[in-house]
Amino acid sequence: TFWQSDGPQPHLINIQFPRKARVSELRIYTNFKVDESYTPSCISVRIGTAHHDLQEIQVVDLKEPEGWITIRLAQPRGEAAAPPVPSCVPRDPEIGGAVDFVRSHFVQIAILSNHQNGRDTHLRQIQAFGPRSCSSSRPGPAEAFQLKLQTPMLQQFATIR
Repeated sequence: TFWQSDGPQPHLINIQFPRKARVSELRIYTNFKVDESYTPSCISVRIGTAHHDLQEIQVVDLKEPEGWITIRLAQPRGEAAAPPVPSCVPRDPEIGGAVDFVRSHFVQIAILSNHQNGRDTHLRQIQAFGPRSCSSSRPGPAEAFQLKLQTPMLQQFATIR
């Protein structure tokens, strides 16, 4: 199964949250070998509170993408800009200086163009991720009773993403 657009470009995917949410990256699954001209070649990510005040924060050029494509909306703290993957090249690798996450009520993914000048688009999956750890200045009740998980198998259940 996949999400399919129909009609003129740009094709828009809107993600709305009931309150401001922390978003650090989006992941999109594509398959160029199967979809060919239906595969996106340029994607724009915009954030805001609604349709009327969206700001473009990232534009990514894709070259025959295969599998999961990660679009970072903020740079993880203490990490340098990751080298671009040949199939996914962000136009702003510094992401405008955002660190850890961006807060937004509304995220819009715009497919600006497709490979081989295709008209319609196929996206097989879309995932939105928050920051890996919450950097809060005041500890809450959950942190007071936090378990010390030692093995990687148990650490995967330490936080909800």
